[in-house]
Amino acid sequence: MEKIFESGLWASRFMVILAVVFGLVGAVILFIVASVDIYDSAKFVVTTYLSHAHPHNFHEDVVGGIIGAVDLYLIGVVMLLFSFGLYELFISDIDVAKEDDDDKGSKILTIKTLDQLKDKISKVIVMVLVVGFFQKVGHTEYNGALDMLYFAISITAVALGLYFLGKVGKK
Repeated sequence: MEKIFESGLWASRFMVILAVVFGLVGAVILFIVASVDIYDSAKFVVTTYLSHAHPHNFHEDVVGGIIGAVDLYLIGVVMLLFSFGLYELFISDIDVAKEDDDDKGSKILTIKTLDQLKDKISKVIVMVLVVGFFQKVGHTEYNGALDMLYFAISITAVALGLYFLGKVGKK
């Protein structure tokens, strides 16, 4: 009875396949949407320059569109890391990645523990937040010295956070 129960319990780990597959689907969708956003931004730039009509906030719109696409790409990377990590933790090592040991990509996606998965995902999430911060900063109006001081403090805080994030896991 115990052996049957343990076999069933062990086989239940394959439920993770749903999260892996739909995580990959989500990543593909995010990559497609981000690519379409980049295409739309490029088309906007070309048509604006050809028509010689430069709207007042032209640069902000272009930069905002591209930064928004980068944000979507980063979230897609989170989904990829999530899918690869869950697969390697619960199902099996990815044999194709092990065959190509010289490829740095295989080392990036190799995940042996839940803590490694959490660390990799959290670093990418922090980058998503940083990109979102800079997207918001680009559309903010500054009305005086106090606003500029807050802006400088916020950039310093982001820089310090990224510095210490880079130190995590290193000796």
